[in-house]
Amino acid sequence: MKTILFDAPLRATCHDEALDVNDIADQEIVLETQYSLVSVGTELACYRGTESWAPLPFQPGYAAVGKIVQLGNGIDQFSLGDSVFADVGHAQYHRFTPRPTTLRVPEGLGTKLAPFVRLAATAITALRITQVELGDWVAVQGLGVVGNLAAQLFALQGANVIGLDVLNNRLKLAQTCGITHTINPEEDDVQQVIRDFTGGTKPPIVVEATGCPDLVPNAMELAAKEGEVVLLGSPRGESKADLTTFLNRVHLWDHGCVTLKGAHEWRYPIAPDGRKHSTQRNVKILLNLIAQGKLLIEPLITHIAKPEDAQSVYQGLLSDPNDFVGVLFDWGA
Repeated sequence: MKTILFDAPLRATCHDEALDVNDIADQEIVLETQYSLVSVGTELACYRGTESWAPLPFQPGYAAVGKIVQLGNGIDQFSLGDSVFADVGHAQYHRFTPRPTTLRVPEGLGTKLAPFVRLAATAITALRITQVELGDWVAVQGLGVVGNLAAQLFALQGANVIGLDVLNNRLKLAQTCGITHTINPEEDDVQQVIRDFTGGTKPPIVVEATGCPDLVPNAMELAAKEGEVVLLGSPRGESKADLTTFLNRVHLWDHGCVTLKGAHEWRYPIAPDGRKHSTQRNVKILLNLIAQGKLLIEPLITHIAKPEDAQSVYQGLLSDPNDFVGVLFDWGA
């Protein structure tokens, strides 16, 4: 089978690799991948070779949709030929025991769209941890796939959303997805434009979706008094800042008393455990929202590539983020 590997820093290759699918065990399935989705922030960090948890050589990816071609004994939630979403990497076939988030794709949901539920499940964490209410203003800083989906989810919750990004193509994509209030911080006076949008107030919720630590203080400055700043993008890289000024935005009333919250997706259990929220529940909800056309995915797909083109894909994501946004590998190409 084909599989994508990062075998050296800044080098992605498509390898042929053997996978034994004989005598599969009870509770196992074999999935033939149709499409897998690139998770840009995480995978580019791995591609650079800077993630300690992903030593090279490393197989990237964790969002795919495919058909079940073999089924072990004891699997009663699936049938042969079912189209399912799974948290698996960039490879042509996968042999594994289904996880709580391995779920059948709803009828009518295109296989190209289904892998995006993985990044939507990342984005929804920002919504879950806030006190957002109908009519609130929410600013989302960074409109890659995860930021765009977070903005859409807040809008579905009844919030008025402002999207910020320095890349104009991402602002246009956000507008196509229903986020009508957008700002380019390199071209606009952000504070003034926000006041124009809101009628003079600051947003009570600001979502930092870039993962750039240097931009967190900016997010803190955008938030209203007693507002919430949500770290949705995982911070990476060194940052130099005045820590006292930063902490005073949290600590002092006349500086805002802003609450800083972490929105890493794994703060919730994968399987239901008696609490309201779980990753499995989130994925089920999001698959249905995508199938119903309420969470828009199609505009986010900018590239569909062959696995053999992996190197040019990751170089494009690295050097041309204005053009490369949502990228799928087509394993049937």
